[in-house]
Amino acid sequence: MSSTRERLVDAMATSLARKGFAGVGVNEILERAQAPKGVLYHHFADGKTGLAIAAIRLSIERITASLTRKRAASADPIEALELWLEGMRQRLEASGFEYGCPLAATALEVHAEQTELRAALAEGFRALQAEVARTIEATGIPAPRALELAVFFVSAYEGALMQARVASDSTLLRGICATLLGLLRAEQRHVIPPPKERP
Repeated sequence: MSSTRERLVDAMATSLARKGFAGVGVNEILERAQAPKGVLYHHFADGKTGLAIAAIRLSIERITASLTRKRAASADPIEALELWLEGMRQRLEASGFEYGCPLAATALEVHAEQTELRAALAEGFRALQAEVARTIEATGIPAPRALELAVFFVSAYEGALMQARVASDSTLLRGICATLLGLLRAEQRHVIPPPKERP
């Protein structure tokens, strides 16, 4: 059975993806985690912010682990990315376009003085970019270029995801994902040209 702390972090991770940081209240988190009032500050001295930081880190662990598993199970890294993106799109649609990325949802609300929360978000985006870069690098694309493409990949996906949630329509998201995957295929062909035909 999970501990109270684990249930709190899991509940916050779900709420961040659905409502962002400002949109979720402490009482809602306690109810979702089936935790008594007052227990939050026992586990997180800085309250909601500390819980959100832990939830962001848990979310990134889950997201990157999902891509790692897809990459390990596929002989084609780009196919692994495609399956990973498809899984997230399906989750978005199944939630009625409510379940998005906890990083993006929180980043839109964070204030300049919330330095620890901002640092956790920045760390999360870097971790996500690094995992995507590792997957792209597995195609044969050199590491520096793989990281450049990963940063672009994550930025384009996050923007399309937000628009899909607002419109309750994944058409644009599908198109962006197809474009990103096509770009990677083109880059891969450039790095590893097909063998020349014998005369």
